[in-house]
Amino acid sequence: MAEGRFVDLPALPATLTHAQAEAYLAECRRALASVPDGAAVAVDAGALQVFDSSALAALLALRREVLARGGAWHVRCLPERLQALAQVYGVAELLPT
Repeated sequence: MAEGRFVDLPALPATLTHAQAEAYLAECRRALASVPDGAAVAVDAGALQVFDSSALAALLALRREVLARGGAWHVRCLPERLQALAQVYGVAELLPT
């Protein structure tokens, strides 16, 4: 799918830990509510610098919601450290980049 065909959700912030995860998810869910079912959805993780496993959990929660609506899921600019964490948890293949 061409890059321009994705609907963008709010980008991940520079810091996404347990303290920010619920607010970020709420923001994305509000944005997702206006996205048509079946749409291809992307999120940009390029700004992410400080994170814990909550960042991974947030991405996986958004993925579930997008797929439940029949959409496609894509993560742009996933930081190497978060990719490594996803590998440790065995979920790297769930975060297509």
